[in-house]
Amino acid sequence: MKKVELLAPAGDLQKLKFAIEYGADAVYIGGQIFGLRASARNFSLEQMKEGIDFAHERGAKVYLTLNIIPHNEDLELLEGYIKDIKDLGFDALILADPGTLAFVKMYAPEMEVHLSTQANNTNWMSAKFWASQGISRVILARELTIDETKEIVEKVPEVELESFVHGAMCISYSGRCLLSNYMVNKDANKGECKHPCRWKYNLVEEKRPGEYIPVVEDETGTYFFNSKDLCLIEHVPEMIEAGISSLKIEGRMKSLYYVANVVRVYRKVIDDYMADPENYTFDPTMVDEIKKASHRKFTKGFAFGKPDEDGQLYGTSAYTRDYDFIGIVLEYDEETGMATIEQRNKIVQGDEIEIMGPGFFQFDQVVEQMLDNKDRPIDKAPHAQQIIKMKMAQPVQPYHILRKRKDDPVE
Repeated sequence: MKKVELLAPAGDLQKLKFAIEYGADAVYIGGQIFGLRASARNFSLEQMKEGIDFAHERGAKVYLTLNIIPHNEDLELLEGYIKDIKDLGFDALILADPGTLAFVKMYAPEMEVHLSTQANNTNWMSAKFWASQGISRVILARELTIDETKEIVEKVPEVELESFVHGAMCISYSGRCLLSNYMVNKDANKGECKHPCRWKYNLVEEKRPGEYIPVVEDETGTYFFNSKDLCLIEHVPEMIEAGISSLKIEGRMKSLYYVANVVRVYRKVIDDYMADPENYTFDPTMVDEIKKASHRKFTKGFAFGKPDEDGQLYGTSAYTRDYDFIGIVLEYDEETGMATIEQRNKIVQGDEIEIMGPGFFQFDQVVEQMLDNKDRPIDKAPHAQQIIKMKMAQPVQPYHILRKRKDDPVE
């Protein structure tokens, strides 16, 4: 059985490194223009090169997003941008627009090109057309079932297919949204989406201005555009068996901890299945584990047919956050058992914490001893990104993450 790729988001250089350390086979990143996430930190040319080198040294790939839907004025910058990035070593460019593809063919004809989900590919004939244009991989629309995907694989074997398995769902078809542009003059299709689908709405009748009528029986209104988050962790085997080449996680705007935790869970499920497909059974604790990163309630999206009203969240647009990301291991001293930690949230002596790492490394401990950056004993670390030392119950390594269950989880 062909190995499936696990593809992770990387909103900045640090997230790229954590995604790869935690098991991603490839990452997708954006530059400071043309990448559909204008408010992400994104990558300078120098950071792109560093990230590509880091990935390639570990056998991973890096794809660059060029998937905005450009207007005329955007094309003025595109030629120079393609020339700037074409020799950095990217493994592929991701784009949605035929004009952008034409520019890439002119100025970087040797580059591998993947077709973005923004291009709305929902059928095998469309996939076949894009393959004839030199596209090596089609990132399918989220609106496809697994059976539809399997048919595309069978009829267009010359092109790889990539499907989303996890992350936020857009209310608009394949993410091509007008709402943000219309309501706040921020173009979702140029990376500036303000997510009006997550806002609260009431109904107002034309001749009753100011009289807000709830769409459901809830005086606070309703979030009737607000989708649940996609999660197909239980259905990785079906997607692999369908012939999908790459399983994609959404979330370049998500935190470092989110990326690491979601990647490690999908990595384990993929590896467990591939090790013994005939005898594989899904471990339901993987759902519990993936929920330790912030999330909305989960849906299977369109994977098994059109979702019903249960695919939407009507009462809130908030995330569930059961765990705090409290620190990153920078160094570990085997002689003293002390780890140097970059702290991210409040840590107090006596806290019960979890340590997680690549390869599904995990253990629990109580915080018994902490030192500040001058090796003075402290009983709490309240300020984010302090450098502290902590006595560890087991040996740890750089890239290991500390987390703590919230006393009062936020929903």
